[in-house]
Amino acid sequence: MHRRPALRSARWGAALAAGALAITAALTGCSSGDPLDSGSADSGGSSEGGTIVVGSQDYYSNEIIAEIYAQALEAKDFDVDRQFRIGQREVYLPEIEAGKIDLFPEYTGNLLQFFVPDAPERVSDDVYSALEKAMPEGLRVLDQSPATDQDTYVVTKEFADKWGLKTVEDLKKVTDPLTFGSNSEAETRPYGPAGLAETYGIEGVKFTPIEDSGGPLTVKALKDGSIQFANIYSADPSLQANDLVTLEDTKGIFLASHVVPIASEKIDDAAAQVINDVDAALSPEDLVSLNGESVNDERSAADIAKDWLAEQNL
Repeated sequence: MHRRPALRSARWGAALAAGALAITAALTGCSSGDPLDSGSADSGGSSEGGTIVVGSQDYYSNEIIAEIYAQALEAKDFDVDRQFRIGQREVYLPEIEAGKIDLFPEYTGNLLQFFVPDAPERVSDDVYSALEKAMPEGLRVLDQSPATDQDTYVVTKEFADKWGLKTVEDLKKVTDPLTFGSNSEAETRPYGPAGLAETYGIEGVKFTPIEDSGGPLTVKALKDGSIQFANIYSADPSLQANDLVTLEDTKGIFLASHVVPIASEKIDDAAAQVINDVDAALSPEDLVSLNGESVNDERSAADIAKDWLAEQNL
């Protein structure tokens, strides 16, 4: 399989410089000593006895998936070191490429768009195939899951009814100023204001950073009108709980985005099979339900993962 050479662009350098302190703080908080020692090249990470370092985004849903991976591996006698809640893609991807993290749940469309911002692929199989080719040297993606956690543009039902909104393109009907709310990195991603202008011709959209990945602060901003639309993931239980309306993306500004693990070369065939079995069993409905247990029932990722694995006989 063709691999792209390791990425060493200014984007990575900037991400490393901007995120260095955040990485150190997040990882140090997860374990004692040097939190990345167990992910060094000498530590292994296979069935021969090395420790597999499993990471996650600073996002509750991603942490649940990472915890499922970790517990599934431990059930098969792999040693696991958890390094969870390490910020967003611009921060953790350089650490994965550096060999400090061995396994990380990701999302196909967003990951492809990070590596190839102008990727033309939109449907799931095409996106996955392109992603396989785009992975940096020394990394690969395992099987993609049926489960999706798709970026979406979301508005309140009141706002949708007022302006007759059903699709993203319908935002052109709005004559009042529009402000988009999302995590700060979304401002420069392909689905930020510039991408919205390029793809849909919707100009002049302002941006407000809200650093909770579509959580309660984002929902509050929608409801009080300080933003008019937001990026909330499709598996977020708050969509139904708050009667929010997802605008149909008719031109594909968002790529199909299935759960998919990034794996280093230290993940051997036995470990990969464990994770592929997990991903095959994880459905879109499961992910919404698991997220609901976190948001609504305030259960820990460890407890949620344990119960789901038991239900699946994994």
